[in-house]
Amino acid sequence: MEWYQLENFRAVARTQHMTDSARDLSVSQPALSRSIAKLEQELGCPLFERNGKHIVLNRYGKIFLQHVDRALQEIATGQKVLDDMLHPERGTVSLAFLHSLGTNVVPSLLGEFHEQYPDIQFKLYQNYTALLIDQLEAGEIDLCLCSPVIPNDRIGCQTLFQEELLLAVPIDHPLACRHEVNLAEIAGEPMITFKKDYGLRIIMDQLFSAAGLTPVITFEGQEILTVAGLVEAKFGLALIPYTNGVEKAKITFLHIADTDCHRSIEMAWIKNRYMSPAARKFKDFVSKAFAGS
Repeated sequence: MEWYQLENFRAVARTQHMTDSARDLSVSQPALSRSIAKLEQELGCPLFERNGKHIVLNRYGKIFLQHVDRALQEIATGQKVLDDMLHPERGTVSLAFLHSLGTNVVPSLLGEFHEQYPDIQFKLYQNYTALLIDQLEAGEIDLCLCSPVIPNDRIGCQTLFQEELLLAVPIDHPLACRHEVNLAEIAGEPMITFKKDYGLRIIMDQLFSAAGLTPVITFEGQEILTVAGLVEAKFGLALIPYTNGVEKAKITFLHIADTDCHRSIEMAWIKNRYMSPAARKFKDFVSKAFAGS
């Protein structure tokens, strides 16, 4: 059994399309088909169900893929460990973070870190918390900055800071002259919010549910600045943190008086997974940057 056979199998297992996999691997489709057939012959069982041009993992293939993923990940980790030993002051950190942290928090952290460690590079990803955690568990990233995650034995996390969620209203809204409001006062107002898997949406739903209220949702977005723009356009109100850029919108922010309206931002990582010296340096740097926040 050869290394390339395992890589070929994993590629086909992920795409479940022979032509696409051959293109991604830069090999001919007949060569890829022969590689998979030889692997199946060596294993003594088929790994795919074939129906014309369609190819789907069978139960043997699904089980084998789990072991192949682990084996190739272990080898990749071994290569990384050796490279880190040879070049401890270099390296690349894979960092993922919430969209709302990309306007100020992350650029500030990266700028300060780069002054101390100019030879360390970054791969950056933005998404909402559920997908950030999926990336973390899949080994695609070293660290993520996200909303609180469900505690488990695999994921380590540190709370970095809390930010208040404010009620954004158009500047000429009847509530705009107020400093604060209760949730019950906006129960019938149209609300602009985020898609259901987003942390800000989860928090809003929990706040309304705890108050015995049901929000009237008119739009589900993905970006805070988009939501703020729709508030300015009078499509509804929104619960959002004060983020760089929202000051350009013609909106007013009010405090929520009758509930703790905050969200925590955490740094998360996989506890027992190898972490490169570069990633450890950045993790320690972030921890110190928010110590006492």
